[in-house]
Amino acid sequence: LALRIKALQLPGVEVETHHGEGTGLMALWQGRSAVVVIDAVSSGRPVGTIHQIDAIHDEIPPDMTAYSSHVFGLAGAIELGRNLGDLPPILWVLGLEGQNFSYGQSFSPEVALSLGQAERQVIELIAAKHDSSALNC
Repeated sequence: LALRIKALQLPGVEVETHHGEGTGLMALWQGRSAVVVIDAVSSGRPVGTIHQIDAIHDEIPPDMTAYSSHVFGLAGAIELGRNLGDLPPILWVLGLEGQNFSYGQSFSPEVALSLGQAERQVIELIAAKHDSSALNC
């Protein structure tokens, strides 16, 4: 999804891909006025479900885990950043409910169908913020 957003070449928008390790994520959002993090998640909801969370005001639900091999991942980085007062002013998390997280697997049909909607949601978040500063995805 990040590559789809990057291909749009939206003015003032930087797109970074990252492996999901928490301290690296915290370093990426340093000095940013707004950040959108896109991740694959597993919460038990139907495959292809898109979760949109305002991470400044809401915690990542405990049943929604980002799929990662890192002990300190996205949810931990957000909570540590919150405790340290070190989050960007705007931080959105878009989680796409996955099915098979094995390396090299392609998207399930349900996830592939949800990508267009997830892309539109990211663009809407960018449009809402883009009036005065850049946004990172």
